[in-house]
Amino acid sequence: MKTRVRSAMAARILVIEDDELIRDLLKQLLERDGYTVTTAHNGKVGLKLFRDNPADLVITDLIMPEKEGIETIRELIRDYPDVKIIAISGGGTIAPFEYLSIAERLGVKKTIPKPFKTEEILAAIRQLIS
Repeated sequence: MKTRVRSAMAARILVIEDDELIRDLLKQLLERDGYTVTTAHNGKVGLKLFRDNPADLVITDLIMPEKEGIETIRELIRDYPDVKIIAISGGGTIAPFEYLSIAERLGVKKTIPKPFKTEEILAAIRQLIS
């Protein structure tokens, strides 16, 4: 039987993702691994949620309506320089790696292209929260 690593049992994670299926998948996966998860469907809502109750880590998509991920990342890092962020992207008009490299230049700690493996996300979270 596989034992889950729960190094940060009460860690709070904010998932900002416009794709409902991916958002729900991440929420279920992270809650099953012992994290407290809040979700938002775009950067505007995500920023409000973070300002009201800062999370230990933010996972954000980069291509979203209303307020996209790069703008969201800029604001988070400007207002909360120590924020830990994982950027995820499947691309848009350019390849996902281009968007992810922009996020890295802004100060994002980890970037993961879509589609991703669940263990890849969990390992990145554990590394940043440990």
